[in-house]
Amino acid sequence: MTTSSGKDKAALSSHPDKVPEEERPTAEIRFKSVQEAYEILYDDQKREIYDRHGMSAFNGSGDPGMGGAGPDLDDILAQMFGGMGGMGGMPGMDPFGGMGGMPGGPGAGPRKSRNEEQDYELSLVDLYKGKTVKFASVKNVICSLCNGKGGKEKAKAKKCSTCDGVGYQEVIRNMGQFLTKATQPCTTCNGRGSFFSDKDKCKKCKGKRTVESKKMLELYIPPGSKEGDKIVLEGEADQVPDQEPGDIVFRLVQEEHPVFERAGADLRAEIDVTLAEALTGFSRVVLKHLDERGIEITHPAGKVLESGQVLKVAGEGMPIKRSDARGDLYLIVNVKFPDEKWKPSPAVLEKLNEILPKPDAPIEAVIVDEVEYDPKGNMQEFGSKDTQDGSAWEDEEDEEPAQCTAQ
Repeated sequence: MTTSSGKDKAALSSHPDKVPEEERPTAEIRFKSVQEAYEILYDDQKREIYDRHGMSAFNGSGDPGMGGAGPDLDDILAQMFGGMGGMGGMPGMDPFGGMGGMPGGPGAGPRKSRNEEQDYELSLVDLYKGKTVKFASVKNVICSLCNGKGGKEKAKAKKCSTCDGVGYQEVIRNMGQFLTKATQPCTTCNGRGSFFSDKDKCKKCKGKRTVESKKMLELYIPPGSKEGDKIVLEGEADQVPDQEPGDIVFRLVQEEHPVFERAGADLRAEIDVTLAEALTGFSRVVLKHLDERGIEITHPAGKVLESGQVLKVAGEGMPIKRSDARGDLYLIVNVKFPDEKWKPSPAVLEKLNEILPKPDAPIEAVIVDEVEYDPKGNMQEFGSKDTQDGSAWEDEEDEEPAQCTAQ
């Protein structure tokens, strides 16, 4: 059977116009999957990407992309060709072993094993300075005694009778309200198509083909890294026989910092300034940076600082990777007024009244009420006296409902 006839047969059986209306949603999914499989098979570049990385390298349209894993080409091909061992007539096929990444006996599956991804939490200080971490990794490696064969040197593997040596089984899966056929690795031979009897299994790996091994790895986080960045340790994932080892991928996650807030390469922080400093100026260290340096600000006398005012310090933000540049530091001013412990004398208060700016002109009103107030009001209580729970206003008077008068 050629690829073209297999594809035409699968596409025809899956075409939405060829099935009952209630089965069309499922048929549309299968029809698109068949088209995608055909496009990948006949594009050498896409074929090479699939052989190395599997369907996770495609975005669902048949083009390489960063999207999640689309439909499994192995499953699609198994349905197109009925789980045949060899696929003669298909370009690049081994008539006995199939092609890497496709059903057809031992060696099926993508040529690169699955990547291992995990989050790695870091403080903002670590992201600012950079960090090198050494850790012990326990992973599966190819058994050195049997070289990944799984059996003794002269032992021969037996053909699996469960899957008839193809390494895959056909199963029924639920897809919404419908049932659909799919393929999965054989549970008896673990997708190999053959297995060794207990007496013929390798003494070291017990037929598993791999053994656990511990290795020291080093993770380098360059200065200026940010949340979402990925650090890749190539080829350090679990080893799988007949496949190139996958990668260990760390996704960086930033922990919250008590002082600084980050946005891109810029940093933001609040600084407290006394009322006297805001009015008369100052020169002092206002905060300690992420590398323990003190950041000194000199604000001249005669220029009043307002609460909420922003002071931009160029070049004191985060490092920018692969360059000598840095972001900026934004300091938000918080003017602190004296608290209740401040007890100035009447003479001091009179002097302040003379020095400080005078209020605006008095507000004129026909009726003036002198009211009492709570100096410690809580804005969380704002709106709490809505006794009607936000419902529409109702007249307090009980009125008779209007009645229609017969004509």
